[in-house]
Amino acid sequence: MHGLDPDVLIIGAGCAGIAAARALIARGQSCVVLEAGARVGGRAFTTRALGAPLDLGATWLHQAHDNPLTAFVGEHLDHDTVRERHLHLGDRFATRAEFAEYWRAHRAFEDALEAAPLTPDRSVMGAAPEAGPWDATIAHWLGSQINAMELTGISLEDYVKTDLDGPNLLPREGVGGLVPRLAEGLPIRLNHAVTQLDWSGRKGQGGVVARGAWGEMRAGRAIVTVSNGVLAAGSIAFTPELPAATRAAIAGLPMGLLTKIAFRAKGADRLGIAPFHTARRAVTPGAEPPMSWIFWPFGADHIFGFVGGARAWDLSRQGPVATEAAARADLAAMFGPRVDAVLGECLVTDWGENPLFRGSYTHARPGHHASRDTLATPLGDGRLRFAGEACHSRFAGTIAGAWLSGESAAA
Repeated sequence: MHGLDPDVLIIGAGCAGIAAARALIARGQSCVVLEAGARVGGRAFTTRALGAPLDLGATWLHQAHDNPLTAFVGEHLDHDTVRERHLHLGDRFATRAEFAEYWRAHRAFEDALEAAPLTPDRSVMGAAPEAGPWDATIAHWLGSQINAMELTGISLEDYVKTDLDGPNLLPREGVGGLVPRLAEGLPIRLNHAVTQLDWSGRKGQGGVVARGAWGEMRAGRAIVTVSNGVLAAGSIAFTPELPAATRAAIAGLPMGLLTKIAFRAKGADRLGIAPFHTARRAVTPGAEPPMSWIFWPFGADHIFGFVGGARAWDLSRQGPVATEAAARADLAAMFGPRVDAVLGECLVTDWGENPLFRGSYTHARPGHHASRDTLATPLGDGRLRFAGEACHSRFAGTIAGAWLSGESAAA
């Protein structure tokens, strides 16, 4: 360890930090993981507050054949093999013929994006096909509800190069049950928020020094895995200041927001929707952007759904009571007053307001796909590296990207 204790400091015990620590230890290097919060897992967090396991953050293992976490998953299923989608048209659910028409338009929309030239880069909507009757609904789904940001603010190049396919695995224990398992036995110190990181490598100081209310720790190198929301907020002061290119990369990869809402059923009514099925409303001009819902996973007595993008940020600022009310109204718009007798206890996530995250996951502004590689570039002769989903140019926005980025930083 060359007189330093340890070889590497890892800041953040989410997927990237856990992967980096495992990789370093496998190579015979010492490390300590400093985690600001009271738990490991970061944006992978499973609760049993409604009885059955419920993921409040990362929910699926996307593109499972290429996903590094597939090797560790326990009992699970491919959600796409049991999911049937239902689309509400304002006064009723779409017929099979209407939904087939919608799905043809959806495929044509995505085909147009795939076929569009990526240079010069522009927003996704800048390359979208001419407006059709379904396009507002498609754009809302692909933007706010999947990428946690409207397509008008997302780089086309980044969208195309990070677009993922199935299988989409649902672990029975939850993704937030899987990830902490992989942290067992690692040298993690909880409630150790780092507020200042000196990576100057000054003589007599060693490589890096991390400081916080808990004290300070020195090491040869540091791997910072906190979210870009935390970095953009200046929650960690870097000495010296980060290079202009790194700061520009952080600014070019802002956090979107996908707030999750879950309800536990009060009785036996299951709203005529089968387990694992999904339902959402078509976009209506002049109305609030709709949410999307997944029903009764693994036969559990709960529903969970999402609200994303600008509306999610607005509701987050208003607080959980406003978000719950909006969610109840969204479900009532599809199922009518019967939902009042179905929807019991509610949970609302706080990813947007939580100072340890400040959002859900990153998207690239137009012109900033390359910022993912810029952010991952080592600094200070390798003394400082960043890792996380923001740093992965293929699996961005996912725990797979965080894991692979953490392993890369450790190497």
